[in-house]
Amino acid sequence: MGLSSSSWVLKLFLFSLFARLGYSSTSSTSSLHPIATTSFLEHFNHTAISDFRVVNRRKLLTCPDPNPYLEISASPDSMSNSQYITVTVSGVFVPDSSDWVAMISPSTTDVTDCPSSEAYYLQTGDTSDLPLLCQYPVKAQYVSNDPNYLSCANTQCQDDACLIVTCIGTLTFHTVNIRTDIAFVFFTGGFDTPCILTSSSPLNFANPNMPLYGHLSSVDSSGASMRLTWVSGDQAPQQVQYGGGMSQTSVVTTFTQANMCSNSDIPSPAADFGWHDPGFIHTAVMTGLQPSSTFSYIYGSDSVGWSDQIQFQTPPVGGSDAVYFIAYADMGKAPLDASVEHYIQPGSISVINAVADEVNSGNVNSIFHIGDISYATGFLAEWEFFLDLINPVASQVPYMTAIGNHERDYIDSGSVYITPDSGGECGVAYETYFQMPTPQWMSHADMASVDRSSTPWLVFMGHRPMYTSSNADTSVDSSFVDSVEPLLLQYQVDLALFGHVHNYERTCAVYQGQCLALPTKDANGVDTYDNSNYNAPVQAIIGMAGFALDNFTTDSNSWSLVRISEFGYVRVNATTSELYFEFYHYTVEDNFRITK
Repeated sequence: MGLSSSSWVLKLFLFSLFARLGYSSTSSTSSLHPIATTSFLEHFNHTAISDFRVVNRRKLLTCPDPNPYLEISASPDSMSNSQYITVTVSGVFVPDSSDWVAMISPSTTDVTDCPSSEAYYLQTGDTSDLPLLCQYPVKAQYVSNDPNYLSCANTQCQDDACLIVTCIGTLTFHTVNIRTDIAFVFFTGGFDTPCILTSSSPLNFANPNMPLYGHLSSVDSSGASMRLTWVSGDQAPQQVQYGGGMSQTSVVTTFTQANMCSNSDIPSPAADFGWHDPGFIHTAVMTGLQPSSTFSYIYGSDSVGWSDQIQFQTPPVGGSDAVYFIAYADMGKAPLDASVEHYIQPGSISVINAVADEVNSGNVNSIFHIGDISYATGFLAEWEFFLDLINPVASQVPYMTAIGNHERDYIDSGSVYITPDSGGECGVAYETYFQMPTPQWMSHADMASVDRSSTPWLVFMGHRPMYTSSNADTSVDSSFVDSVEPLLLQYQVDLALFGHVHNYERTCAVYQGQCLALPTKDANGVDTYDNSNYNAPVQAIIGMAGFALDNFTTDSNSWSLVRISEFGYVRVNATTSELYFEFYHYTVEDNFRITK
């Protein structure tokens, strides 16, 4: 998506092109119950396959356990906005490695069967048995995560003489305020052959209407306006109060299960068992700000409560002498406990924590996340865990995004690529949570309008790459390259950043697969591209922010100069005469300069 055409020390273009044409999984379906056959198709590509990911398609067995002492409890019984819950399983005679606990929401979810949905599930081929759960568990843990459980190191007496002794297991679950109450269900039989032992009482959030997850985005390059977006369980307009007396009232939107894309033969997760009510999304534009300045704000209302006071920094005005930004793609999220979820991006927590340190230093002007944002892929509650994860940084500096295949793609939805990668979200959730500046046509309205005398640097960002040494046949769209690469050359784009492939790779100044210029070493040994006599863009893949890393499948591409398969992010410092770039993974792993 294009930002405003006003001047800047560099011009950034977030172009929403995306999609992964294929997905390979090493998992096998041989362990799946026959009822999961259709579920394999539902999950293929957009979530991959694992035992837990198809747990709600299992045949529910009858537990052969008449144990009258079994209990599962959770504390505290009233939850705040982001906290840890202690779940205790007690009364167990023989602890087993197949015992597990699921967190479900809402607590009224029927974990035995879905008789009212029988006709609906017949569409999926589930003709012999009904699915395990009407709604997918938010997360789950094996009780053996407690190291004392299988050895029965923690016990309790069930009678006065202590002749009956049972075992105890304790787990910790991290929760965020998803507004609907939750419950914990104790299963045995593992994810393959599950049966219910007992369930906890419901736990409620103290304030399900609390305004949460405020994140900022720029609306233009003036530095004088900033959009704030947040989530609440209340649909009445709220306010953002800022700058020592100014305020703006929110515009309220939401989306429903009917807005999700699906298929009559194979329903999508978003329209089926992955649905969770998103509450109401509030957005307000703070105006009257000053660029490169620090302000504070709170958001909410007297009736539902107010957020904490937060300080944020406006970016420099267009035409400033310097700008510093962080960029990455394909980050997603991971649980802050020992749970399994339907889709986990293992590098996301370490990356966002490192980015938070950068933001807290006060030097970062903006963050750019170019596609594959949360990887919720039809499991809507996971958007809220992602918004909670990025909140420490996105509440302080503009968090600018571009759409990726895991936000947009779905069959027969109008997406460019006909994969089910969004899990049925088909861009609806993303576009509601992240309202970027109005898209402009990148050639005539954006790149052609840039005054390079006041905006010396032009940076292009998009999700799907033009060059990669990792399975290029499934990651690169030749039609996209043929259509867009000539524009990059025509308008003398200096740097092009892409995601989609989950590693880091840097090119020479490349066009149509040929190196038109190579960098030279400066006095400090740093690769330096001299754009005083422009040749072609330098391109970099930066999809290494969280998703499981991709290996490089070839090293024979002459245009490929640096290849690193490690988690991290990039930071760019642009002045009027130099663009300095670093790939950071605990330390600087690659760096280069572009000069004019």
